[in-house]
Amino acid sequence: MSLVLQRIEDTRQALIGALADRNWEVIGQLDLDCRSCMEDVLSEAALDEVALRDNLEELLHVYKQLLDAAIGERQAIADEMSQITQAQNAAKVYHLFG
Repeated sequence: MSLVLQRIEDTRQALIGALADRNWEVIGQLDLDCRSCMEDVLSEAALDEVALRDNLEELLHVYKQLLDAAIGERQAIADEMSQITQAQNAAKVYHLFG
């Protein structure tokens, strides 16, 4: 396996681990590393196309999982903010009549 393909695999595995831990800071750094890997793929001429396609498809699957997790986290935060707003409004009403 070429060095570039190994870097993609290593980055993918690290992303899976960071996603399991919900470590968004590490995920952000790994995303930058992945972008660097893609630049290396584009500059390297002699790559096994089948292995590259397989690696990129697996990486795409991980990114879909990341996207789903991020959307879920964002929705959870939005729900929590809505509950906080409702509680603040209820407290204001209580103070008006209390």
